Amino acid sequence: MTILYENENLAICEKPTGLVSQSTPDGKGFADLAAKHFGYAAIINRLDTAVGGAVLFAKDAKTAAELSAMASERTIDKVYLAVVEGKPVDNRGIYEDLLFKDSRKNKSYVVKRLRKGVKKASLEYEVIDSANAQGKVLTLVKIKLHTGRTHQIRVQFASRKLPLCGDGKYGSDDNRCTVSLWSHCISLQLGKNDILASSLPPSGTYPWNLFNISDVIF
Repeated sequence: MTILYENENLAICEKPTGLVSQSTPDGKGFADLAAKHFGYAAIINRLDTAVGGAVLFAKDAKTAAELSAMASERTIDKVYLAVVEGKPVDNRGIYEDLLFKDSRKNKSYVVKRLRKGVKKASLEYEVIDSANAQGKVLTLVKIKLHTGRTHQIRVQFASRKLPLCGDGKYGSDDNRCTVSLWSHCISLQLGKNDILASSLPPSGTYPWNLFNISDVIF
């Protein structure tokens, strides 16, 4: 376990890419590994299997209930980094959409009207830098979620013709990497404690190696 922050009640750890977040029947999910390490670990923010970075765990049932309530109330701040194909029109902005999740396909879609199964989704982003990779413009963006929907970042950018690099599910044709999305920072206040932990994507791997990731601030 790579531990980014730990106290007696909670821990923020770095999940590797390619590892399932939640517990699995064979006991090889990231939550299983955390439970073996800490003795008790309730996962608070799940990441897609292809996504790595900061994950929050509660180390006891009382804290798990408190953190789950905070997550529902959106008082836990989560910042992500992503590399998108192309460049947003504006260097800063807010994307607001209606998303429908098709559970059979495990895929979300932007739709035009509210109906059963449709939920509002909102995020804000900031362009950090752009680079050229074999004639294609790639852009590093920092993202703060206002809501937590399935594949939200992936589908909201893809719907604007800005698929995440390596995300074939949502329109990328770049097979040199997996989904270029990273859980960069988690911050919250629990009691009198201000908690902040951050994690950087592997700088030596494509497409992260096209950018100076260490310059990114929270």
